[in-house]
This record gives sequence, structure tokens and C-alpha cells, in this order.
Amino acid sequence: MAELVLGPLLRYVGENEATVWVETDAPCRVEVLEHSAETFSVCGHHYALVCVAGLEPGGRYPYEVALDGERAWPEPDSEFPEPVIRTVDPEAQLQILYGSCRVAAPHDPPYNLPKDEDPRGRDYDALYARALHMLAGDYESWPDLLVLLGDQVYADEVSPAVLDFIRSRRSTEEGPGEQVADFEEYTRLYYESWRDPVIRWLLSTVASSMIWDDHDMHDDWNISQSWCEDMRDLDWWEERIRGGISSYWIYQHIGNLSPDELAGNEQWQKVTEAGDATEYLRGFADHDGRNEAGRHWSIWRDLGRTRLVVIDSRGGRVVEPGKRSMVDEEEWGWIVEKVSGDFDHLLIGTSCPWLLATGIHHAETWNEALCDGAWGSRVAGWSETIRRAGDFDHWAGFRHSFEALGELIAEVGSGKYGMPPRSITVLAGDVHHAYVNQIGFRKGSGIRSAVHQAVCSPFRNPLNAKERALIKTTRSQPFIRSFRWLARRAGVPDPPFAWRLCEGPYFDNQVGTLFIDGERLEARLEKTVPDDAMQGRKPRLETSYERRLA
Repeated sequence: MAELVLGPLLRYVGENEATVWVETDAPCRVEVLEHSAETFSVCGHHYALVCVAGLEPGGRYPYEVALDGERAWPEPDSEFPEPVIRTVDPEAQLQILYGSCRVAAPHDPPYNLPKDEDPRGRDYDALYARALHMLAGDYESWPDLLVLLGDQVYADEVSPAVLDFIRSRRSTEEGPGEQVADFEEYTRLYYESWRDPVIRWLLSTVASSMIWDDHDMHDDWNISQSWCEDMRDLDWWEERIRGGISSYWIYQHIGNLSPDELAGNEQWQKVTEAGDATEYLRGFADHDGRNEAGRHWSIWRDLGRTRLVVIDSRGGRVVEPGKRSMVDEEEWGWIVEKVSGDFDHLLIGTSCPWLLATGIHHAETWNEALCDGAWGSRVAGWSETIRRAGDFDHWAGFRHSFEALGELIAEVGSGKYGMPPRSITVLAGDVHHAYVNQIGFRKGSGIRSAVHQAVCSPFRNPLNAKERALIKTTRSQPFIRSFRWLARRAGVPDPPFAWRLCEGPYFDNQVGTLFIDGERLEARLEKTVPDDAMQGRKPRLETSYERRLA
């Protein structure tokens, strides 16, 4: 009899439909609420995504997972509440969790210690703490959606358990060493990250949207053309990126799509028709890994009167010097289409923050200009080294896209594409601290929307004291003035809009929450602290800020 390896994960949820993802240990038929799907296979692993239709808006549907007619989930005598699908109610309040950067590690010492106390320490897991909070309350207070904004797994920073598995199958003295090498090792990352019983229950009950960032593949992934060329010269990189893209498509991407989108998705149709899709997905990943046009990973979904558009700001970049862009022209057209319409709130997700501390923004725009030859070819070579060392790979380091996104937000907020939403909020992660920006546009722009950026990172991977001090330095006036001057000397104009810091920075393991009620939007950030009632064995959440955004 087939058994569950991973899942169930509740992925897409709309007003009338939902999808549930599973991994099993053998081919089988997977059934959820009288809807079923056959598994497909990749490299000896077996997966299914069950589309459940015919649901009512605002409904609550407890569910079981059956494999070949035999109940496989929930487990007998489970201590957790039954998994449940809660469909979107367009008239109800909405609660959305968001954040990024979650390393997998045990919840016990030394791994739950601060990094400054033990180099192995990653402190308490904020997503784990949020799930514990849910278990202590009633379902009416549960969030409706979890938006994971990148670094769901760390291919280049594995846990002791994954490292033991790697060493059991190959030498770490060659190839990628103690990083993952291929699809099989990627499956271990997801297994460890999502198999924890508390996290497993959370993901079975709260719908989720996911987008990747660099550590899902490799630090600095797609930071520049020369970086891509250098990585392609490594004899292990082809298999690494093949495994990374294939596993991302299976474990993260397909669950982002609605049943209607799946029905029209060429890759999904070919994979499910093939049965064993190993060779097809390897070829698909080879094409995508060459940064060729035509592969789009950005996603969207409607939640009543709220529109969520999550931009792939990592995998689809154009990295040619002088033509850098976060996405190609075709995908940008898709983004413009999806932010158009009449809704109360527009949420734009991106793994990389759109707005940085002002000093870092100027440093990244200055560096990009130098990499493109503003001060000559020799300086361009040095600047590429600085670009990689400084992780200058955010929107500011792709200035054309940075300004284009600002212009698009201004157009949406002034009513060019429909009635202006009450709010436009950019959600981001990546930078291992949290903050909120308020954005101001020039007089006469006609913007009627409240525009903010809310960054939340990490769920679990905090900075150490030296790294925190460096981040704070970049917000100092001497740093800001110096790099503004350098950027201007390199021919970089000042940004066409302004932003100010109104919350943060916060350097904890943390989780962000948006509360939407009609035209009202509030943001909350919570950090992990030891639960004294549990003698510090488990975490609880403590509020860092609460702020009304609209």
C-alpha cells in the first residue's frame, strides 16, 4: 500500500476550488473530497496535485487524503486538528502571513540559540511559532494565506541531517562539496523543511503561494552575466541547476496555479500525460537554466477584493550588461495586465526588496553604472567583484526595472488601469531584517492610493551582531551622502520618487501579517521569544509593530 512521504499541502484556494499537493512512496491514485488524481513520477519520486472543485465561497471543508482508496491522512490518533480547506469569502476579513528565508534545523539547542552564542544557532523558527499560536486558538483566527517570498530551502547551507545524507552517497571533497548536487538531494531539503509535524499541519490547513530566491538555487543566483558564465564553467553546475529548477517546479510552482491555469499549462499537461516525467522535466530545466526568454514564473491570485501579484525577481532576469532587467519584456507585459483592474487592495510580492536603505540604494545604482562601463572597462571588472561581494542584486542594481516598477505603481495608483485601489503594498524578503517604507510621488502625479513596502525576513536565519551593525551603518547620513555623490558622478540620476522609513529595522526571526477589512489594511510584525511557560523549550510571538497602511 502506498504511503504519504510529504504533505498534504493546501496550495491554491479560490472561492469555489482548491488544490492539494502530496508526495507518495509509490504510484497511486490520490483522493481528496471525492476528487482524485494519479501520481506522476520524477527520478523515482511520486507526486500528485488534486484539484477540488464545486466548493462554496466562505466554506469550511475538513478533508482526508486517501491513496488507492485507503485513508492515509490524517494519521490515526493525530494530536493536531483535522486539515481543512477554507474557501475565499469575498465579503469577509482577510489575514495574510508573509516572509522569507527559513533554514531547516532542529528546534533544540544549540540550533535554537542566538547565532552570537553558538555558530550553529539559528534562534527560534517564526513560522513554527506562528503555527503553535494557531494551535492554541480557534480556527476563526487562522490566516487565510501564507506568502513565502523566497529561500524556502537553502541549497548552499544544509542541515547536519542533509549533510549526512549527502556524505552517504558521494564525496564532499569534489563537485559542490557540502551543498546539494542534484534532484535527489533537493528532495531531502524539502522533506526536512516541510516534514516537521507542526509545519506539516500548518501547510495542510493554510493555503500558500511561493516564489524562489537565490538560495533556493545558489547564493547570488543570476546576479550578473559574468556570474552565470562562471557558474556554467563548473562541471557540477548543470546537474545542480537542473535539479533545482525541476524540484522547484514540482514542490513550489505548480501549487501556485489555479485549476484553470493548470488546465492550460503546457508543462503540466505533458508531465501528467507522461507518467514518468523525468526526461521531460530535465529538458525543461535545461532550457530555463540558460536564461532564455519564454519561461515565466510570476504568479497571481484574487482574494475577494484583494489582488496578489508575485513577481519572479530572480529566475527570469535579463543579465546582459547595459540591458539588465528583473524580467523580460513579455513577462513585464503580463505583470502590467495582472495589476490592472478594479480592486480595493493591490499586493505586489517580490523576493528582493524594491526599496532599500537609501545609502545602499545609491551604492547599488552606482555599482551597476560602473559595471556597465561608466568609468571604463578596467573599473567595470573591479565593480563586478564588488557587485558579487556586496550582494548588489536587488531592484536598485537593475535600475531600469526599479524605475519601471515605480512608474507602474504610480499609473495604477492614479487610475490609468482602472479605479485606483485603496492601497498598493509591495511585500518582500531576502535581506534578513524587517522594515516598512512609505512612498511619496511628485506633485501632480494624481496618485490616490496609499503606497508602502513591507519587508519581512527572516523566518529563521538571523544576522549576527557584526552584520546587524553593518546594516545600521548603511542608514547613516555620511554613508548616504557618500554614495549619492558617487552615483551622481557615474551619471545616475536621483530616483523619480522618494521613500521614508516608518518602521524598523528589526533583526529578529519574524513573521509579517496583513489584516484586510474592506478598505482598511493593517500590518503587524511579530518576533520569536522563548516561552517562559515552556522553560524556553518552545517559542512564542511578541509584537514588534502594528501599523495601519490604509
